[in-house]
Amino acid sequence: MMSILVLNGPNLNLLGIRQPEVYGHTTLADIESMCREHAATHGFDLDFKQSNHEGVLIDAIHAARGQHDGIILNAAAYTHTSIALMDALSSTQLPAIELHLSNVHAREPFRHVSYIARVAVGVISGFGAPGYLLALDAMRGHLERSE
Repeated sequence: MMSILVLNGPNLNLLGIRQPEVYGHTTLADIESMCREHAATHGFDLDFKQSNHEGVLIDAIHAARGQHDGIILNAAAYTHTSIALMDALSSTQLPAIELHLSNVHAREPFRHVSYIARVAVGVISGFGAPGYLLALDAMRGHLERSE
């Protein structure tokens, strides 16, 4: 059975209360529940994690090799700063999708730079919480086409 890792970076544990005008009122627990239901409906396994620590995210990416078929990463602010996350994704040789709740290209110029996009098969940005479902469908489609 296909397995997808959904990995969430710093401050996403505060969804629902942190800048709701940008990120909405949906919590990360709500998103996880939505994603798990979607995975069950479409017949694939899902692992869902969050950390505020770059090294923990890197360890989760490394551990994904041999356990998961693809990675969806909302690296949050690390998207724009972390060469280490980019290298970790590249080293797993697993397909990855970069995901953002907000449209980063409509925001501050520093958010227009992504190290993750350089090693991702695609980027989903600006659709809020439903973007997670779009990313799951995109990854599932990518993996099915790659079989």
